[in-house]
Formats: sequence, C-alpha cells, structure tokens
Amino acid sequence: MIATALSLAFVFFYIGLFGFGGGYAMISLIQFEVVNNHQWMNNAEFANLLALSQMTPGPISINSATYVGFNVMSHYGNPWGIAGSVISTLSLCLPSVLLMWVVIRFLFRNEDNRYVNYVFSGLRPAVVGLIFSAGLMMMINCDPIHDFATGAASSLQLAWKEENFGDTALQHAISAVICVVTFVAIYFFKKNPIYLILLSGLAGLLIYYVAGPEVIPRIYI
Repeated sequence: MIATALSLAFVFFYIGLFGFGGGYAMISLIQFEVVNNHQWMNNAEFANLLALSQMTPGPISINSATYVGFNVMSHYGNPWGIAGSVISTLSLCLPSVLLMWVVIRFLFRNEDNRYVNYVFSGLRPAVVGLIFSAGLMMMINCDPIHDFATGAASSLQLAWKEENFGDTALQHAISAVICVVTFVAIYFFKKNPIYLILLSGLAGLLIYYVAGPEVIPRIYI
C-alpha cells in the first residue's frame, strides 16, 4: 500500500514536471504510465477516464490524476482511495507551483533573451506532437507500430482499438463519423463543445446500448 502511494506520487510528479503544453499534452504521458507501464487500468477504462475528466469541471490533467489516484488506492478501502486522489493531485500540481516560481523570478525578467526564446521555439512543436500522439494512441493499436519500428514485425498492419471504437466494421465507421462530425462542428461552425459531448454520449447510448451489439452486426450484414 505504501509502495503504491509512493509510486503514484512519483509518477504524477514526473508527469507534472515534464508535461509541457497543458492537460491535453499530458494525456500521452498519463496513458503510458497508467496503462502501459504500471497497468493500473486498461485502455477502455482510460478512455472512460478521459471522457469523465473532460466533462467534469477543472483541467483534464488534474481530473485524471484525481480519478487514477482514487481508482488505484480504493482497493485498500475508500478512505485510502480518497488519500490516493489527494496524493496524485498534489503530486501533479507541485511541479507547476515550483516552475511558476522560477518563471516569475527568472523568465519574466529575461523574456527578451534570445536563448529563452529559442527554448520556447523548440517546445511549441513538441507540444503539438504530444497532443497528436495522445489522440493517435486512443484511436489505434500502437503495438504493431512498436513491433515494426524495432524490427519484430516485417510489415505494418494498423487496426482500430476495439475497446474504444467497437469490434465490428460498422461500429468503427460510426465512431469515425461521430469523431469527424464533432471536429467539423467545433472547428468550422464554432458549436458549444458541451452540447456536442452530450449529443455524442446520447448517440453512443442509442447505438451501442439501446440497439445492442447483436443488432448492429445484423444491420451491417
């Protein structure tokens, strides 16, 4: 139990220290540590975690840390679950507090320094890459990419993550349509994301629960 609490503290302190670019840029780091490295939850649970973290008030990274801490430590009882939430949340926020002190003391006094500008010029594209990688890891199974890159596989065969997009071709298509429609509505038509989240959840309820997994393949056939 103590070892688990210390692991939570270290992991989220590390994420808070290197998670440049805000909550969305931290998602890939959180997923790697929580799902791949420590196996505290699986990909489907992590996808649900992101959905809940986005819908609830507050930054997505802090909400995620709070939920992960509770989920991991609650196996020892609810009081320890609350303690896990506190440990994870404080560990994630502590590096930001320390770095903001450095920023106020140093960077704001040297904001015109060319070396400081060079550092930020390098960080901006890295943040974009982190956000893109987080989306990619949620969409497809990245194991074939790793196997191909390391030479363990001679060919690259990508596939949707079934736990996030369903296990039939029609469910994959429906998930892709929801994703594209949401992007177009937000980016081009400036629709309220809250309404789109609610509508997407309603669409998922109707398609995957009311219709049921046994109805969707029959429609596809």
